[in-house]
Amino acid sequence: METIPQLKFTRNYSPPTLFGILLALVILLSASYTAAYWYFKGIETSRAQVRMSLYQNTLSAELERFSHVPFILARDTFVIAGAEGRSREPLNIRLSEFAEQASLDAIYLMDMQGDTIAASNWNEELTFLGQNYGFRPYFQQATDGERGEFFAIGATTSQPGYFIAEPVHAASGDIIGVVAIKLDLNNLANAWASGGESVFVSNSDGIVVLASDPGWRYQAIEPLTSTQREAIIAARQFGAQPLSNLNWSAAGADIATLDGNTYLHVETPLVRPDWRLHYLADLNLVTGRATVFTAALVTAILLILAISIYQRSQRMRVALQASQADRRTLRRVNTDMEREIEDRRKAEKRLTKAQEDLARAGRLAALGQLSASVTHELGQPIAAMRNYLTAAEFDQTGDQSDVLKRLGRIATRMESITRQLKFFASRGEHGLVEVDLRQLVDGAEVLLGPDFKTQKVTVYTDVPNSPVLVSGNRLRLEQVVVNLLRNSLDALTETDDRKIWITISKTDSVARVCVEDNGQGLMGQTTEELLEPFHTTRASGQGMGLGLAISAAIVKEHEGTLSASNRDEGGACFVIEIPLREDEAEE
Repeated sequence: METIPQLKFTRNYSPPTLFGILLALVILLSASYTAAYWYFKGIETSRAQVRMSLYQNTLSAELERFSHVPFILARDTFVIAGAEGRSREPLNIRLSEFAEQASLDAIYLMDMQGDTIAASNWNEELTFLGQNYGFRPYFQQATDGERGEFFAIGATTSQPGYFIAEPVHAASGDIIGVVAIKLDLNNLANAWASGGESVFVSNSDGIVVLASDPGWRYQAIEPLTSTQREAIIAARQFGAQPLSNLNWSAAGADIATLDGNTYLHVETPLVRPDWRLHYLADLNLVTGRATVFTAALVTAILLILAISIYQRSQRMRVALQASQADRRTLRRVNTDMEREIEDRRKAEKRLTKAQEDLARAGRLAALGQLSASVTHELGQPIAAMRNYLTAAEFDQTGDQSDVLKRLGRIATRMESITRQLKFFASRGEHGLVEVDLRQLVDGAEVLLGPDFKTQKVTVYTDVPNSPVLVSGNRLRLEQVVVNLLRNSLDALTETDDRKIWITISKTDSVARVCVEDNGQGLMGQTTEELLEPFHTTRASGQGMGLGLAISAAIVKEHEGTLSASNRDEGGACFVIEIPLREDEAEE
């Protein structure tokens, strides 16, 4: 029903000044840009930390991959013999083959004075053989009995590398030499460069030793002291490199400027050696995203303002027009109401007629299905009976006892079919009385005991010692248990070790009867399909598919439920759940 629009009047007020609006807008935009900047900065920082962790793992793995090689070589009998002055020429060949297979830049053996007495590159133009490296810190650490590690530009090849050395001990335990390997880390730096990201590694003196940009290498991120320069020169660590200062400055904990570009800077130390890994993310991504967000917010605000102004003008126009259209609106509303009432009356009549037609169609469909099932199920016994009677008429002299027995079995079959239909259609004729569910199991076992024995089925029962009392019709509930047991017997026809389990239990308010078997299971059928009338998987003449439907109807009469499921060990499980008597539940 439509309502008559009414005019509303408000008091006049002074609108905000233009300056105040602009000031509020500037404050809002500044706060929005700041919030967006810190948000996107946090996202980019998290991404940078993930990338840095990847580079850290890659570098550590590259250094750790060959860290055990000097330790093993120092205990090699050929190396020990070479340090003692024996078999050095075969040792050169052995070291050369080992370096080639392990993809090492060089392997070499030095005596206690630092002179190289065997090397993997003995046959190359720039060989370590005959060179003295006693000035290197890794050699000095090894002669002191410790592992030596050092990054430097090669004094012979002028190529950078990471050196790892181990002392060589004689049988007496004395140190008689030092074996070392050289790792080429240029491939790692080249991989960083090809990735298009900015990353570099600085040593304990702040000198860049590895970088994605070759122009950053061998430059100091902080000015070197005279003591540091003297130590570097003494170790000949960086050859003739000037070790100038990198165009680098840190503007806070996570912002840095390099070569005039501002980056988001994250760094982490390496466990070994004493290096620090630096990852630089483009800060323009953060500012760009914050700017786009702020621009989108400005656009949204302007759009909202425009919509608000338009809606305000529309409301004013509608209010002015409503004062002139009240009478026409009222007449139209009354007319619409009368039309709506008439339409609803017609709709109710059509709905009532449709419901009657639907109920009639449902009854006809059920009658047709029932007629077809009865005709099909009774057709075969009647035809067989007619054949037996015709044969008996031609054979007047023979013994008719066999014919009578067969006719009796057919009549029993027809009686069973009609009894199922009568039981399916009828309701309980007697009032509800107190029923102990344990008695249902006893009654069912008495009825089906011969069948259990004939089909060699082992039945296991698990019932409580105390009564399990419900309100119901004992005969109808017993029929449910009998139907479930017959269903299990039919499912066990193709099973060798045939077993049935009957379990009775109760909770605070529900009694539960469970019938399980180790037969063929539900075969993919749902509970709804199994409980549908006339639904059966048996051959024609072996049942009308009403057993489970009858059982479900009886259980429903007792305000209970019947459900089915497959057992994990194989077979099916049917569960009856019926409310306990009120006094039983309270107890």
